[in-house]
Parts: sequence; structure tokens; C-alpha cells
Amino acid sequence: MNYKHSLLIICLIIFSSCKKDVHLYKIEGQQINISDSLQTNSDIENFIKPYRENVNKNLDSILTYAVATYTKSDGEFNTAIGNMMADAVYEESNPIFKSRSGKDIDFVLLNHGGIRSIISKGNITSRTAYEVMPFDNSIVVVKLKGAQVKELIDYLVRAKRAHPISKLNIVLDIDGNFKSAGLNGKALDFSKTYNVATNDYLYNGGDHMDFFKPNDSLYVLDYKIRNVLIDYFKKTDTLNPVIDNRFIQLKN
Repeated sequence: MNYKHSLLIICLIIFSSCKKDVHLYKIEGQQINISDSLQTNSDIENFIKPYRENVNKNLDSILTYAVATYTKSDGEFNTAIGNMMADAVYEESNPIFKSRSGKDIDFVLLNHGGIRSIISKGNITSRTAYEVMPFDNSIVVVKLKGAQVKELIDYLVRAKRAHPISKLNIVLDIDGNFKSAGLNGKALDFSKTYNVATNDYLYNGGDHMDFFKPNDSLYVLDYKIRNVLIDYFKKTDTLNPVIDNRFIQLKN
């Protein structure tokens, strides 16, 4: 063994015996503003271009036509756009739920804040669905006891907000107090259980809707509301939702 070899071994032994703890004590970053001044990388742009064009083609394909512009602020207790969304969830989700459970969805409850864009008069595309519902919220169906349904009704009465509902009817008296609630023209029976379709955000307590848990059963449909809208648009020749009497306050 020569001198250099021996010295190398000794140094390795000394280094390995010196154990020191290493701690991260500082992180530095730099903010880079994205603007037109940034140069485009032509290789990356050429690689991405066909994918971008294909995505835009799919998003901009015309699915239906809206006869007017609809916004979530166009009604006090229910809105045309909210009614459309809740009805779409019922129509597209009920066949799936029935095929799995043998039963029907009793009613639908969504949230007013979940409507993220207007629907403008004119051609409706897949991009419209992404704008109205940019989140990945999915449909679940929850079997609720009558007492929980009563909590749900009480919540809507207190909120006095146009949370989208379908198949459910709520009437307030002239003072804004609860008067009646029913399904398809029949009064709710709070001794029964009901299958309520909603989204996973609300099921997990979003918007302080704490009445979904505990429950008798939960069905996860694995069906995003955005996809519900796209499927609904494809089946609808002309989009013409209206404000109706599903949630109203009596005037006299």
C-alpha cells in the first residue's frame, strides 16, 4: 500500500466519523412576472400547438343554444340558471342511481356559490360548462332520515338564498317564515327517508350544510357536475330555463 492510498483511507475514516446534522435554514426565491416580454420557446410551442388546437376544438364545439343570458342573481329564491343546473343533475343522474339501487332520487340540492359564471345568450359549448362549473365536484346520493331533511329545509329557510333545488318545493309565508314543503305536489313526510342528490363538497359540510352526516347510505356516482352539464347540453336543442315556484315567498 503506497503513501497516497494510505492517506486516502485515513481521510475517509476521519470524514465518516465526523457526523454532523444538516438543517435547512434558508429558502430563497425570485418572482418572475409573466408578460408579453417573455420570449416564447419555439420548440416547446411547436410541441404544444397541436394539443392546444385539439383541446380548443373540443371545448368550442357547439352543443346547444341559449335564448337569453342567465345569471345566478336574476331571482330571489330561485334562478333560471340554478333551476337548470339542479334539473340537469336530476335528469342525468337519476338513471344511473336507479340502475344501481332500483330507486329514484327524491330531490336535488346544490349550492348557489357553486355557479361560477353566467350563461350568455347564443351558442353553448363545452367551454360554457367549464366556466359555469370549473371545480371537479361530483354527484353523490345520500339517504337521509326525515329529521335530517327537516334540518335541510330549515337551513334553506334561514339562508333565504337561491340554492339550486329540483323536485323539491318550499313556500314561505309573507313574513318569510316556513309555511310548507313538498315533493311533486305531496307534503314531505318527516317520518320517512329520502334519497337526496348533492355534490361531494356539500356532503362533506361545505357551506355549513352539516345535515348530510350521519346517513343511512351513500352512493358515489363518480359523475362530475361539469360532465352532467355537457351531457345535458348535448340533449337539449334550445336552452330556455325559467324562474318558477319551486322556492317562493307569498306576497299576500
